[in-house]
Amino acid sequence: MRRIWVLAVLLLLAGSIAPGTLRPVALPVGAAATPPLGWNSWNGFGCDVSDALIRQTADALVSSRLRDAGYRYLTIDDCWMAPQRTDGHLVPDPAKFPHGLTTLADYVHARGLRFGLYESAGTRTCAGYPGSLDHETSDARDFAAWGVDYLKYDNCFNGGRPAGDRYATMADALRRTGRPIVLSLCEWGENAPWSGWGARAGGSLWRTTADISDTWTSVLANLAAQVALPTGRPNAWNDPDMLEVGNGGMDTGEYRAQFSLWAVLNAPLIAGNDVRRMTAATRDILLNREVLTVDQDWSGRAGRLVRESGPLQVWAKPMTDGSVAVVFLNVSDDPVPATASAAELGLKPGPRTTHDLWTGANTTGPVRATVAPHDVVMLRVT
Repeated sequence: MRRIWVLAVLLLLAGSIAPGTLRPVALPVGAAATPPLGWNSWNGFGCDVSDALIRQTADALVSSRLRDAGYRYLTIDDCWMAPQRTDGHLVPDPAKFPHGLTTLADYVHARGLRFGLYESAGTRTCAGYPGSLDHETSDARDFAAWGVDYLKYDNCFNGGRPAGDRYATMADALRRTGRPIVLSLCEWGENAPWSGWGARAGGSLWRTTADISDTWTSVLANLAAQVALPTGRPNAWNDPDMLEVGNGGMDTGEYRAQFSLWAVLNAPLIAGNDVRRMTAATRDILLNREVLTVDQDWSGRAGRLVRESGPLQVWAKPMTDGSVAVVFLNVSDDPVPATASAAELGLKPGPRTTHDLWTGANTTGPVRATVAPHDVVMLRVT
């Protein structure tokens, strides 16, 4: 793991290279005062998207109570469009979306959700469909006319053109439509958007890593890449990529760990599982409102790694009420004991109450726990 921390630092330093000459823009394109919560089709379905899937998912977000817990953005990822433009315009795949996207967006909006869509700041999307590079004005107008509220904007087939310029051009085009659309920059952290240019380019959140996969190793790698980054803030969130919770490649403890750690980082929480057929364990993770509260609470600083002791990592995040959210992460295959001092949590010495956000148990005295393999204990210390 220490090698990964070093690589994260090197990535941050490499990101000081200018991504392009940015013209000033008004910020942001669409407001994201708290990290966005929602659902995206890619991790669970890849290119297998359709009108029926999106309508059923919208209904499931409501019936499962995910919408009421804050998961509002429903985003169709890659492969939604026809292979070629028609008269210069993007066209929804008529087999997958026979009724177009406007009526689909209306269906999503009628259920109290917001409609998201994917494109790429290149000549093609990552799956090879038409990209938006040099078509930003017409594409932005179409997105607005269709009722899009959130644009995940990828980085494939970019021709080596400066990232800042490409993303700012789309932001300008979106802004001119008059529709507030949250712009999610998905350039994989290659040009360090957290260094300032991501916000100047009109983004409200930006990827900090390569694509995540449904493995414990991938989750730990994406987590490690956050250590050296400056903290996010309202309308400028670091995004270590989407949740894999419930997709089947990891066990419940590992999914609980990803969810807890993404929350303590103030990361966007974008589910990608089949919410129409969730297990009780998956539902319990995604609907843990106390963990969601940690994610949505902004005190001026996101969570940080305060100590790494062998297989144990201690992460802590100050909360606006003066408490501290703590995550003990065990990366090993054996249980480990965990403790945290008042000093490393930023607390004054004295009596304290500890509330376990996963079991609901309350204790007093020292902050300590035993952490199962590939799992976390998440506490709120008052």
